[in-house]
Amino acid sequence: MLAFKSDLRIAMRAWRAACGVLAAAAGMLAMSQAVAQGEAALRPDTMAARVAACTACHGEQGRAGPDGYYPRLAGKPQDYLYHQLLNFRDARRQYPPMAHLLNGLPDAYLREMAAYFAGQDVPYPPPARVEASAALVERGRLLVREGDPARAIPSCASCHGASLAGVAPAIPGLLGLPRDYLVAQIGSWQNGLRRAAEPDCMAQVSLKLTPEDIGAVSAWLAGQPVGHPYTPQPAGSLTLPLECGSQAGH
Repeated sequence: MLAFKSDLRIAMRAWRAACGVLAAAAGMLAMSQAVAQGEAALRPDTMAARVAACTACHGEQGRAGPDGYYPRLAGKPQDYLYHQLLNFRDARRQYPPMAHLLNGLPDAYLREMAAYFAGQDVPYPPPARVEASAALVERGRLLVREGDPARAIPSCASCHGASLAGVAPAIPGLLGLPRDYLVAQIGSWQNGLRRAAEPDCMAQVSLKLTPEDIGAVSAWLAGQPVGHPYTPQPAGSLTLPLECGSQAGH
């Protein structure tokens, strides 16, 4: 009998201890939830916070990623950014991580994202050193500035502006982009992995470029310093040498 009472007392003490632990745990959980809710309340719901998944690759404020591939978004023409977001979402431009991120996002939200990055005005870093011969770089300069009339290749400047800063609202600038990115994008135009509305003028031009042309153009562009401000020309300030479907209505 004494043994039974002793066991009962031990069991009761254990029960009270367990209840105390559970109560303490419940209190700690409630406190942690309150802290988490408080922290969430302190974080403003801004577009800068919402595009954190973008800036993880494209750099703070969209100023460009560190790995030589992800391009700068900051300061690009708003309509250009918007149409690229549409193209990724709707599979006209092929890159699975971007398609996954944008899947299901409505047009209006993509416009907000484009407006945010277009409004970022941050200086460009100095250009990276380009490993290329002087002859190749000069070939690139000629193609960018003058084109190749004998092969019906217009100059890059004839569409992207004399300063190569682009033209509002939808033609992008070409400076401040990594060489690897430039090569990859021209290759994507050639292979149909990147498309625009018909007539697709970039696809037409890219198909006339040889691998040597692409290497030359990308080397010259990637090696150019970018001044500040670096802003697109006003809309309507340039007559394009080709009809481009992506400019329809602009």
